[in-house]
Amino acid sequence: MASASAPAVRVRFCPSPTGNPHVGLVRTALFNWAFAKHHQGTLVFRIEDTDAARDSEESYQQLLDSLRWLGFDWDEGPEVGGPHAPYRQSQRMDIYRDVAEKLLAAGHAYRCYCSQEELDTRREAARAAGRPSGYDGHCRDLTEAQVAEYQAQGRTPIVRFRMPDETITFTDLVRGELTFTPENVPDYGIVRANGAPLYTLVNPVDDALMEITHVLRGEDLLSSTPRQIALYKALTELGVAKSVPAFGHLPYVMGEGNKKLSKRDPQSSLNLYRERGFLPEGLLNYLSLLGWSLSADQDIFTLDEMVAAFDIADVNPNPARFDLKKCEAINADHIRLLDVKDFTERCRPWLKAPFATWAPEAFDESRWQAIAPHAQTRLKVLSEITENVDFLFLPEPVFDEASWTKAMKEGADALLRTAREKLESADWTSPESLKEAVLAAGEAHGLKLGKAQAPVRVAVTGRTVGLPLFESLEILGKDSTLTRIDAALAKLA
Repeated sequence: MASASAPAVRVRFCPSPTGNPHVGLVRTALFNWAFAKHHQGTLVFRIEDTDAARDSEESYQQLLDSLRWLGFDWDEGPEVGGPHAPYRQSQRMDIYRDVAEKLLAAGHAYRCYCSQEELDTRREAARAAGRPSGYDGHCRDLTEAQVAEYQAQGRTPIVRFRMPDETITFTDLVRGELTFTPENVPDYGIVRANGAPLYTLVNPVDDALMEITHVLRGEDLLSSTPRQIALYKALTELGVAKSVPAFGHLPYVMGEGNKKLSKRDPQSSLNLYRERGFLPEGLLNYLSLLGWSLSADQDIFTLDEMVAAFDIADVNPNPARFDLKKCEAINADHIRLLDVKDFTERCRPWLKAPFATWAPEAFDESRWQAIAPHAQTRLKVLSEITENVDFLFLPEPVFDEASWTKAMKEGADALLRTAREKLESADWTSPESLKEAVLAAGEAHGLKLGKAQAPVRVAVTGRTVGLPLFESLEILGKDSTLTRIDAALAKLA
C-alpha cells in the first residue's frame, strides 16, 4: 500500500502490435498487473503502433484477445478509455510533434544533418582509435552559416536529444544502484528525417503525460534508461512531466542454448499454449516464477495469492530459464484444482471439430460426465482430452500400431479369451469387480495385473496408456467392451 505522501502507483504495459504475442511479453504484463493490484494502483495499457511497416490491425486485435483470455484487466487503455486517451500512439502524433518543438526551442534538442555515410565513417574511426563509437556531437553547436550550407545541399535533418555532460545514477528497483558515464551515453535521435517521432521520444512523453510512476520492463531496455532519465528531466523543466518515474528492469527469459527467448522460438508463442489447452492461471503461475517466487517451498498458487505477496524488490535480476516440462507440470496441478464441472466445460472445445475424431452425433454426454473426473487426474494440458476419451465415442478403437505390437505379444490371445470369460460374468456396476476379473485372468496365465491388463487396454482403447482402465470399461459398457475384445482376437488370429 502506498504511503499517504507518495503518489498513487501508476504503471504501464505498452506492447507493439507485431506478430503473435509471446510469453516474455506476457511475463512483463503480469508483473506490471500484479504490482498495480498489490498497491491498489492503476495499470495503463498503451499500444505502441508507430511502426507502420510492422504493426497490423490483426496483431492488435489478437493482442487484445490474448490479454482478455489470460484474464488481465486494465484501468485505462483500449476498450476502457481514460483521462489520457487516446492510448494508441498512432493517434497521438500531434502531441509528439509539439513536444519535439518545445525541446528544440529550449535547447534540449537540436537538428542533426549528418548523413549515414558520415556517421559510419566517424564511428569506424572512433573504434579504430579505441574511443566510444556513439554519436560524436558533430552537429551540437552548428553556426547559422553551417546550417545554411547543409540546407543548400538539400540535407534533411533528424532531431537529436542533447545529453547533459554529467554522470547519471539511478536506483533500479530490481538491480540496485546503477551509474552511466557521459561518454557511454551519447546524444540520440528522437525524430526521423521524415518528421516521424521515434520510440525514444514517444515512450517517455507518453509516460510523462500519463503520469506513470513506475516503469517495469525488460532488461534489454536497460541501456536506454539513462537517456530517458535525462529526457524526463528536460520534460519536467518544460512542464510536460511532473517527475522521473522509478525503473525496474526484469530479467531475461532464456530459451535453449543459453540464448534469450525470442519471438522466433516456437516455445515463445502464446498461441501455442492456448491451442494446447494450457489454463490461463496455470501458464501465468509458471511465468511468475521466471524471476520471482511466492516462497521457497511453494510453486503452486493463485493470482490472488501472487497479488497479495508481490514485491518488485523480490524479483531476481538473474536470467530465468523457460522450462516447458515444468510449465506443463504446473499447469497439470492447476487442472487438478479445478472444480469438476469447470473442468468438463473447459474441455469442450477439444471435444468438437476440428479436434474430435468422432462424428458429432456419436458424442455421449452421460459418458463424458462419467469419465471427466478420471480424466482430470491425468491431463497436463486440456488438448490431451481428445485422444484420451475418443474410444468412448468411436465405433471402434483407433489402434496405435506401436501399442498393438507392444501389448499383443505371444500368449496375448489366450489371455484375452480368459479375460473375456471372466469379464462376461463380472459385476459391471463395480470397477473393482472388473479389476478382479482381469486379475484372475492374469493369474491363470502366470501374469501380474500390469501385464494382464495391457492387452485388454489396447483391445478396448487402442493404446497402452490412458485413463484408469476399469472405470473406463465400466463407462464404455459390457457389450461394447466384449465386442472389442472379440475384434482384437479376430485381428490376432
